[in-house]
Amino acid sequence: MVGAGHQWAVARLKRHALFAAGTICLIAGVIGAFVPILPTTPFLLLAAACYLRSSPRAHRWLVNSRFPGLYIRHYYSGGGLPLGLKLATVGLLWLTIGYSVLYVVDTSAVRVLLVLIAVGVTVHIISIRPSRRRPADVDGAGS
Repeated sequence: MVGAGHQWAVARLKRHALFAAGTICLIAGVIGAFVPILPTTPFLLLAAACYLRSSPRAHRWLVNSRFPGLYIRHYYSGGGLPLGLKLATVGLLWLTIGYSVLYVVDTSAVRVLLVLIAVGVTVHIISIRPSRRRPADVDGAGS
């Protein structure tokens, strides 16, 4: 039979592992805002889920923060992404992937993999939530 001390240690280890995973996902999500092939929103949502299960304080900070929190609040509210942002993201993604496939990568298998990743990310961006023309007021502070 497992003692209470062991269960506490396992729970503590789990919290620390989830916190570390949340931090890694947060970093990947922030990098994804600047690197077209790396998605932002899924990493930020995963970070929020990890923080929710490991540190309510970190979760509150993340959801209420200006940049990452905006993505998460939009997703939670069902607000989606502005149509222009979706188009710009997909366009930049394909521009970057296209350049890589044509001028950087010389292996056919890697080229195919890059195109498949671009297709997957494109489908994800288009299908997360309905597009909207202008950013909605997520915080409820507007008119």
